[in-house]
Amino acid sequence: MTTGVTLREALALPAFRRAAPEVVAGAAGAARPIRWVHATERPDVGELLREGDLLLTMGTGLPPDDDESGLAAFVDELADVGSAGMVVELGRRWGSALPDALVAACERHGLPLVVLGRETRFAALAQEIGERVVDQQVTELREAQRVHETFTELSFGQAGPVEILRAVQRLSDGPVVVENAQHRPLDYFAGPDDPGGFLDGWPARSRRVEVAGRTGWDATNGWLVTRLGTADQAWGRLVIGSPEAPSQRLVAVAERAAAALALHRLHDRDRGTLMRRTHLELLTALMAGPVRDGAGPDEVGRRCELAGFPVRRRTFVGLVVRPRVGTGTPADLDEVAATVVRAAHGLRLPALVCEVDRDLRVLVSAGPAADADDLVDRLAARVLPHHDVVVAAGRAVTDRGGIARTVTEAGQVADAAPQVRRGQDPDVHRLADLHLRGLLALLGEDERVRLFVERELGPLEAHDRADGSRTELLAALRALLLHPASKTEAAASLHLSRAAFYDRLARIETVLGADLDDPDVRVSLHVALVARDLGRETADGLSGGPSK
Repeated sequence: MTTGVTLREALALPAFRRAAPEVVAGAAGAARPIRWVHATERPDVGELLREGDLLLTMGTGLPPDDDESGLAAFVDELADVGSAGMVVELGRRWGSALPDALVAACERHGLPLVVLGRETRFAALAQEIGERVVDQQVTELREAQRVHETFTELSFGQAGPVEILRAVQRLSDGPVVVENAQHRPLDYFAGPDDPGGFLDGWPARSRRVEVAGRTGWDATNGWLVTRLGTADQAWGRLVIGSPEAPSQRLVAVAERAAAALALHRLHDRDRGTLMRRTHLELLTALMAGPVRDGAGPDEVGRRCELAGFPVRRRTFVGLVVRPRVGTGTPADLDEVAATVVRAAHGLRLPALVCEVDRDLRVLVSAGPAADADDLVDRLAARVLPHHDVVVAAGRAVTDRGGIARTVTEAGQVADAAPQVRRGQDPDVHRLADLHLRGLLALLGEDERVRLFVERELGPLEAHDRADGSRTELLAALRALLLHPASKTEAAASLHLSRAAFYDRLARIETVLGADLDDPDVRVSLHVALVARDLGRETADGLSGGPSK
């Protein structure tokens, strides 16, 4: 990626064309860039050259023609320093052809070897190449300054991802993609010559692309890929379409863009933390009820209006958004909050978003003509594809006095909602969807419910503890209640024969002193089981893991 004219381009310059150049070996390396030009007859030229330097010589200082090992060693030295090639003027030492050993050594290393059929001034060749190299370096410097100024301005303006990526698209003149850690495209801006299909099969193609270090070029896809985030906590990658090996300028564009996106992410998180702190204060005040100072204006209402949360003639719905536990890596609450804020903004739905006890509490404010529940459903539909969370909603209220009720109810619904998502579960859990679980959730940790569970199920739990895993009467009772119409299906769910299952049912009746065919007994036991499970799910959520 070194700046410079390639040997192929140099041979097309006027001074070279007049010298009748011919590439006699190492033609494959003619695309190497030339960093600078040296003209010398010293045999120890390797000490003078640096990577990318082009050697001009008449060969007078090289080993004799019959010293094949000496000629090969001379070429080895050029290859070791990374020379861009060797140009030999015929006439002074060699008449019409170079020694075979010299040609063979250059071909073996892929080092371009050029003969000049006409006498020429090396100074003219060096000057022409040098001027072109300097011109390109100046151009690169100007472009680097343009890149620097562009991203500095974006950083000072705290530009968002869209502005940053549009700048990348403009500077790279190619397609730009931001993907997440799971290789799913998050943003895409097509290049000017993009015929479409750049994103075809993206996740599968992207998973096969690995680059060493922070930034690398994948020649197969023609992608310049830059990591977003640290090596330990990468959250995605920036991909720029680059069919040819990228220049230093394009690499700088990619890395400055990655830094700008990281800075925006940091600012966004800081702004989100401050915003949630303010929203928590407002929500707490709203739940406490209107506060008036004599006959003066409502201070809380005024602060809400200034924060962009209208409270006059509105419909309010309280939400709780809770990361699921026990389902792998829990969702990052900061990330969830940012997604909720973006979703509400996209729906033009005013919302207070704050964190309370590892939950997100959200209060939305819908206009009088809007369907508040529908807006909540649409909000959840924008959040759930990105995070494994439970979204619970309270009932809509049309006056500020009901805000505490709808927010509290959302928390109770979240407590009652199942922690493991099932296929039939709604996106938004509401009290009406939870039936018996909802009723028990409203009762919360009422001591009378706990005593009821102990009275109904305590003897079975004591039996199972004493008996170990040999009978598991609670499991048999659960199977019976989940398959009320078929004891055969209940037995099959436990992988038991009908005889073994009937034996366990008989034991349950003995332990409880109750008839399992009595509808009242079954209802009572079913309620006790649901209350027991609900209590354990709540404990799991508080402890961050399954209770024992």
